[in-house]
Amino acid sequence: MKIVSKKSDLLNSVNIVLRAVSSKTTLPILECMVIDISNGQIKLISNDMELAIETIVKGDIIDDQGNKMIAVSAKVFSEIIRKLSDNDIMIQTDENYMVTILCEKAKFTIAGKSADEFPTIPRIEKQQPIILSQFTLKEIIRQTVFSISDNESNKIMTGELFEINKDEFRVVSLDGHRISIRKIKLKENYGTIKVIVPGKTLIEISKILSGEIADEATLYFTDKHVLFELEDTIVLSRLIEGEYYKINQMLSNDYETKVVINKKEFFNCIDRSTLLIKESEKKPIIVGVKDNNMELKINSNIGSMKEEIDITKEGKDILIGFNPKFLMDVLRVVDDEEVTIYLINPKSPCFIKDKEESYIYLILPVNFNAASV
Repeated sequence: MKIVSKKSDLLNSVNIVLRAVSSKTTLPILECMVIDISNGQIKLISNDMELAIETIVKGDIIDDQGNKMIAVSAKVFSEIIRKLSDNDIMIQTDENYMVTILCEKAKFTIAGKSADEFPTIPRIEKQQPIILSQFTLKEIIRQTVFSISDNESNKIMTGELFEINKDEFRVVSLDGHRISIRKIKLKENYGTIKVIVPGKTLIEISKILSGEIADEATLYFTDKHVLFELEDTIVLSRLIEGEYYKINQMLSNDYETKVVINKKEFFNCIDRSTLLIKESEKKPIIVGVKDNNMELKINSNIGSMKEEIDITKEGKDILIGFNPKFLMDVLRVVDDEEVTIYLINPKSPCFIKDKEESYIYLILPVNFNAASV
């Protein structure tokens, strides 16, 4: 084969497929990406057996004789492409699986491998396509993925629940200390779908999504896989097997205290307080709500801090402690100018949600020493 592509186009495609190249594997072939011209297009393919990506490279096929598919070391190939000058790059292969990369006066020759050993991407039956804007999908992931668990011993918590009921799409994540929920309305009615998508998949797909409202993402679900179809890229991921937690039982509309607060002021105040906390310390921020005032306090080995913020309050006064990071994670992704916080008592979770409940965040409180108040 002999192909030509602009460096910027080739590098963009390389960066996309790198997201499904295995870095820790006993199968050397999984450390490769495949160059494929068998269907009259230049494609790059990667597959780590959990996540597979195929993307079309903008470029020209000069010669389609010989090997139409070849596997190359993803790390070596990507580093070479990255460091070449910003001009056209020519790639050619021979019958011995040697790959020559030419750009201006630079010439690299690296050993490739037969693509016969490379695991093919399963072709799933495409039924009931669910179409979203890439902007919406990217936002939904951004606003929930931070609260998945990184503890592999509880696989369910390392993924997100994707639940579709007619025209409502709900995404849920949790890690045992907090829950994140986002709901949107779809343009059409669908059946009932309930699957658990790995967090790793969602983190990688969010980096590929353009984030443009005009660009579409089409989702297909089977019993074992989810397929994301973008303009020039497909991403196929295994689903996490098992039953997700009964989230509705954890949600409540009861509250004793309701607080409306400026989001930016609240975030900045918590952010300042964390200057006094070492990463190894797990010091809570103590929130005192009284009248139309919220007082935030923190005490650590470094020092102490106290700050007041004006609020609108309904209900009882309350003194409650939280992990400051958990509050900041929520405030970072909420786009509203003001947030509404619902509190019950110092031992019950707080809820941050909007009137329509298009987003709901539950955060468990932290015990604190009354002497430190």
